[in-house]
Amino acid sequence: MSTGEKVQSALEVHKLTFWEAAMIIVGANIGSGILGLAYSIRKSGWPILMIWLLIAGFFTTISMLYVAETTLRTKKPMQLPGLAKRYVGEVGSWLVFISVAANAIGCLIAYTNGSGRILSELIGVSTQIGSVLFAVPAVLVVWLGLKVTGIAEKFISFGMIILLAIIIVASFLAPQANISQALFTNWTYAVPVFNVAIFCYIAQYAVPELARGLSHDEKKLAPAISTGMFITMILLALVPLAIVSLTGPEKVSQVATIAWGKALGQWAFFTANIFALCAMMTSYWAVGESFLTSIVDKFHFKSERDTKTRLLCICCVVIPPFFLAYSGLVSFVDAIYLAGTFGGVIMSVLPVLMLRNARKNGDVEPSWTCGWIANSWIQVIMIILFCAAAVYAILSLFSLLPAAW
Repeated sequence: MSTGEKVQSALEVHKLTFWEAAMIIVGANIGSGILGLAYSIRKSGWPILMIWLLIAGFFTTISMLYVAETTLRTKKPMQLPGLAKRYVGEVGSWLVFISVAANAIGCLIAYTNGSGRILSELIGVSTQIGSVLFAVPAVLVVWLGLKVTGIAEKFISFGMIILLAIIIVASFLAPQANISQALFTNWTYAVPVFNVAIFCYIAQYAVPELARGLSHDEKKLAPAISTGMFITMILLALVPLAIVSLTGPEKVSQVATIAWGKALGQWAFFTANIFALCAMMTSYWAVGESFLTSIVDKFHFKSERDTKTRLLCICCVVIPPFFLAYSGLVSFVDAIYLAGTFGGVIMSVLPVLMLRNARKNGDVEPSWTCGWIANSWIQVIMIILFCAAAVYAILSLFSLLPAAW
C-alpha cells in the first residue's frame, strides 16, 4: 500500500511537536506512582529501587518501541486493542483492553484518592470534595482531546519539573537531611518494588496516540519516547531519595508529599503538594485520553468526536475509579501495585507478538524500526522477568511471600 493513502478511522489525528509528545510520556508516568515510591521502598531501601528503575525502565521502553514500530507499520490509526486484534487476534485484543482498563482504572483510583487527600490537607475540605474539585479540570481536558492534552501536558509538565527541582534541592540541603537513611538494602522486600517500578513506567497505551500526533514526522516518535522515559527515570530516582533522606523510612506516608512538605516547613508543604496535584493531573489527562480512545477503538464506535459516544466514554473513565477510590476496597499503594503487576505482564508479552506479526503482515515499511532491541533473547528475558513479578504478586496476595508494605 502507498504510504500516502488515507485510511478512515474513528480516531482523529492532531499534530504534536517533539516536546509535546515527550511530555505526554512524562506526564503519563509522573503521577501517583512517583508519590507512592517512597512508601513502597521504606522496607527495602533506595539502592534496590534504583536497580529496578534501570531494569524496568530499559525493558518497558523496549516494549513501547515495539508498539511504536507496530503502529508505524499500520496505516489505519488504531489504539492498542485495535492493533492487538489485527496482529494477535480477538483474544489478544481483549487481553490488551483489559490491561489498559486495569492500568487506567488503577491509576485513576490512585489519582482520585491521592488528590482528595492532598486538597483536604491544603484547603480543609473533605477528601471526597477534594477529589471532585480535582476531577473537574482533569475531565475537561480529556473531553477536549489529544491536541489540548498535548499542549496542557507540555506546559504543566515543565512547570512541574521546576517545582520538583526546587523542593528536591531544598530537601538535600535541609539540616535534618541524612542520605544514609535511604541507602540501606533489604532484599526480602525487593521484588514488590519492581512491580511498583513497572507501574511507574507503563505508558504503552500512549504510544499509538503519539504516533497519530507525529504522523507528519514519524522519525521523531522513537526519540520522543526515549526522551520522555529518560526524564521519567531521573525524576523517579530523585524524588524517593529526597523524601526518605529527609523524613527517614518510618515517617513516609502513602502519598509521600504530605510528609515531605511537613518536614521542610509550610512553603514546602504547599510546593510539594501543588507538584503532586500537577503530577496527578498530567497523568490523569494522558491516561484518561488513552483509555477513552481505547474504548472507542475496541467497541468500534463511529467517531470519538460524536458527543453521545464521548459522553458515554467519559462516564466509563470517571465513575468506576471514583466509586472504587471511596469503596474502601483498594488502597492508594495497592492500586498502584496491582495495576503495575498485571498490566506489566500483558504489556511485556503482547507487544512482542504484535511486532512479529506486524513485520509479516503490516501495511507499510516504516522509516524507523527497532533494530537490535527486537532480538529474541531480549524478548525472552523481558517476558520471564515480568511474568515472574506477577507470580510473586499473586503469592504475596495469599501471604505466601512477603509484601513490601
